[in-house]
Amino acid sequence: MEFSATTTRPRNVDWKRAAAILYGDWGTSKAYVIGLAFAVAGYSSPWLIAAMCVLTALVGLNYITICRYYPNGGGVYASVRHRSEIISIVGAFLLIADYIVTAAVSALSAFLYLGFPHPEYWACGSIFVIGFLNFFGPKHTGGAAAIIAVPTAIVVLLLGLLAIPHLGEAFHATKPLHGGFFHNWNAFVGIVLALSGVEAIANSTGVMKLNPGSTLEKPNVSRTATQALVVVMIEVCFFTALLGLAMAALPGLTIVNGEVNAPGAEGVRDYMLRYMAQVFGGSLFGPVFGHIAAWTVSIVFGILLLSAVNTAIVALSGISYLMGRDQELPPVFTKLNPFGVPNAGLLFAMLIPAGLVLAVNDMSGLADLYAVGVVGAIAVNLGATSTDRKLQLKPFARGFMFLTALVMGGIEISLFVDKPHAGVFAAIVLAIGLILRGLARESADRKKKASSDAALEAAILAVEKAAHEHEVLPYAKVPAAATPQVSNPPIHPVIARAYTGPILTAVRGRGRTLDFAIKEATENGQPLYVLFVREQPIIAPADRKRKWTDDAQAREIFNSLKDKGLYETIIPCYAVSDAPANTIADLASTIGAERVLLGAPQRSTLIHMLRGNIIREVAALLPDDIHLLVCV
Repeated sequence: MEFSATTTRPRNVDWKRAAAILYGDWGTSKAYVIGLAFAVAGYSSPWLIAAMCVLTALVGLNYITICRYYPNGGGVYASVRHRSEIISIVGAFLLIADYIVTAAVSALSAFLYLGFPHPEYWACGSIFVIGFLNFFGPKHTGGAAAIIAVPTAIVVLLLGLLAIPHLGEAFHATKPLHGGFFHNWNAFVGIVLALSGVEAIANSTGVMKLNPGSTLEKPNVSRTATQALVVVMIEVCFFTALLGLAMAALPGLTIVNGEVNAPGAEGVRDYMLRYMAQVFGGSLFGPVFGHIAAWTVSIVFGILLLSAVNTAIVALSGISYLMGRDQELPPVFTKLNPFGVPNAGLLFAMLIPAGLVLAVNDMSGLADLYAVGVVGAIAVNLGATSTDRKLQLKPFARGFMFLTALVMGGIEISLFVDKPHAGVFAAIVLAIGLILRGLARESADRKKKASSDAALEAAILAVEKAAHEHEVLPYAKVPAAATPQVSNPPIHPVIARAYTGPILTAVRGRGRTLDFAIKEATENGQPLYVLFVREQPIIAPADRKRKWTDDAQAREIFNSLKDKGLYETIIPCYAVSDAPANTIADLASTIGAERVLLGAPQRSTLIHMLRGNIIREVAALLPDDIHLLVCV
């Protein structure tokens, strides 16, 4: 008998972890957008920053709707694909362009805040280091992001409190906008940054916790998504507007060739929050406190910005893998390393941003490239969703989303017209992407033709053989595809009396753990479920249908059991999962396992640190009535 374990992707991301993923992008925007706004509009910049916060709120409100209607992934690539493959891949490549610049701009901004000399070199190095760490497939990015987001939110709150006594001065120093609508529109377009996090949270709906009462067959994650979006949206909009206004209270700021100089401190544009902490903290509690406050802001935001680099790298490798599985990119993007990480996508996610940060080693230059990708992706997503008549959108929500899509479309057109470098960059990414798509389709067509030719040749040989032997070939009966499942095995009469509940063991190869599990099951008369989990950080729809016969490592293990004639009481189970601990615990509960046997991992200290302790995770997830045994 052959059985496969099918498991749904664990929906274990609560609103706090989802908010942390979003905050890693939206929250970092304060670090550089405030200074860039002053470089564009001087003491009139609070008005532009307020307008940007309004736009951020509009986009956030629309993505609450998108997350409600796309509980299995509402990013531009997934949500638009059923309408048009071409539009979906254009949106996807625009998002790829955004993630590339996100990694570059976040890394550069981190080391500008930390005050490192030649920050572009440090930024390039950090991208390679973070990419190397991702080779081992670090898990629980949302949990790590939450740990970093909490102190950042506290520091932002404290900085806001330090700024409040200076708001009166800021109101008096703020100047009205001047230069006409188009001049101010272009200035506004230049600071529309850091919206890509909303696409990240839309892509995460497939792993969010379900609403009470909803099921895996009819999922609904509106509560989790709404809480995450609203909390982050309020924090980002309020504090960005507050700190943008408070910046006007800083005396003596001057604009020189796109840079912002302050009395006794030149070039504060790219670390404006650090300078604000120093000035505001020093005026209230003395210069020593001001320096401490400044370095606290630098360290906390530096770490958060590096976390944003990690998120962008993971997103880049993930979307390239998904597009490879959909045959929109060449097959090399679907090749996984032993830790389940797509090597080609990861290499691409390291080399391109690292090269970009060296080529454009200025925040203003990177900012020009930044918005064109994410604004285009959001415009495509909102436009396609608002015009999709199959979605039961209320008229107000549909109209509101369509108007927001028009605004985002207008911003995108302005970026192409007024920021020629951004247009060229986006065009290059799209052109390379479409060329790779063409190569992927050619490869798929060649494989399909080769398969058809092989099948035809086999059929001809069979006919020739039958004719030669004067036999009549019966019609072949093709078995219907069965839904993979885990079934209770037949109980052998000899051991039926001793049956006390099945044993589950999760293995990665033949060894002492599997031998001990077989011995225990045989001696105690218990069925044994042998689970092989192929761990991958990114799961494509095709991966859910994969059989153990398609996996060489799993095939070797299960065929060894078959060769020993152990299929009567041993049931092979196979799953592709991005959360192995959840998969093991879910299967143990499903089959009513009495015991779960795991082998102690044999890893180096570094890999153990990066990969985490799966035994500890399984122990925390298993019900109290299921015992966990560890074979050492």
